[in-house]
Amino acid sequence: MTDRRRTTSFSRTFLATAMGACLVAGCGLVPGGSGGSGGTITVMTFAPIGTQATNMPGMPGMAKAYERWVNAKGGINGRKLRVLTCNEKNTPTGAADCAREAIAQKAVAVVGSYSQHGRAFMAPLEAEGIPFIGGYGVSSEEFESTLSYPVNGGQPVLLAGAGHQLAKTCSQVALVRPDTLAGDSMPVLLDAGLRANKVPDAADIRAAEDGADYTAEAREALTDATGPAAKDRGCVTAVLGERTETFLDAFRRTDEKRRKPQIASVLGSVSQALVDRTGGRESPFEGAYLTSWYPVSGDPLWGPMRKVISEQAFGDDTVDPDDSGTQTTWIAYTVLSEIVGRLKADEDVTARRIAKALNQTAGVQTGGLTPELSWRDQDVRAVAGFPRISNGRVTFQVVQQGRLVAQPGEESQDMTPTLEAAPRAA
Repeated sequence: MTDRRRTTSFSRTFLATAMGACLVAGCGLVPGGSGGSGGTITVMTFAPIGTQATNMPGMPGMAKAYERWVNAKGGINGRKLRVLTCNEKNTPTGAADCAREAIAQKAVAVVGSYSQHGRAFMAPLEAEGIPFIGGYGVSSEEFESTLSYPVNGGQPVLLAGAGHQLAKTCSQVALVRPDTLAGDSMPVLLDAGLRANKVPDAADIRAAEDGADYTAEAREALTDATGPAAKDRGCVTAVLGERTETFLDAFRRTDEKRRKPQIASVLGSVSQALVDRTGGRESPFEGAYLTSWYPVSGDPLWGPMRKVISEQAFGDDTVDPDDSGTQTTWIAYTVLSEIVGRLKADEDVTARRIAKALNQTAGVQTGGLTPELSWRDQDVRAVAGFPRISNGRVTFQVVQQGRLVAQPGEESQDMTPTLEAAPRAA
């Protein structure tokens, strides 16, 4: 379950980005450990791997590449980074097991991880004072716990952003989403974006998270998107993780009359790798709308990450620089490095000290990939159910000629005001 490969050194490195930001790679020590030369900072990254639903192998893969990259530099004050990885298995038991393993191994933080089972992993981490930095954003606990430090707005801002994006094109929207606890908040969030643009609430279509046949759901979505309520053009947005492709296959077979409603999704359910795998320019996703947290994958701001992947993850096809999980883990480790780098050189680096620094630090830099981040008390937002959102920004993309590109004429937008006006979604 846990990857315990260890390297022997850890270095201070300056990460130059296209915007000229300088990020100091940081370090830390096990709780209660010495802050002097020769210390080690132990952290964990967990994500589901090899399951029947959503898998995120690029997240632990990126974490290990980051570990090798930083340690190859010779160490920061003689300290090395020790990255543990864990298969969360897409189950509450798996998530809790990963949290307990982090505790047993004296990790000072869990960084850049994915799990929809927030209750299972946050409680053990909270009991030990271990911060959760840069989760993927699919569980409500990531935006509620005072020991969670999200780097993006998670599903809330993606769904609200999708509502804004679709409202400019669609008179009626059908949402196909997983029949899970995490999926239950999706209609409220999408509707918040639609309502802000005076478009009716979306039809809510539940589907099995690990389904193999979505024919029934496809028929329902097609009916809702092309029926009388769709005065002009209807839209179908599917948010099913890896099963989004399976749904679209069923949807194409169902649309025998070629009514072709606008297809849409969000980051994590559609990716550049998926478009490539399904035909590139001939992909059924051609023309699809996508709401994302980050700049498009071809943006020069991703250059430093791509260099690290090229140098340290060569041949590991799980670490895809276009993948949102890989990108989130990179940003999360950037935050860890910046925060720990701000601690005094002779200061013991513990889980509680990292959490304290996160709670007191304003303007954490991520090389332009996100706005400046802060999780201080005064930064708490009035978003029902998601007060820890510190980055509400979304970008709007579209698949053109087989590539995910910025949607013409659409600038990035902060969804926080939309979510503040929405009813409680969790």
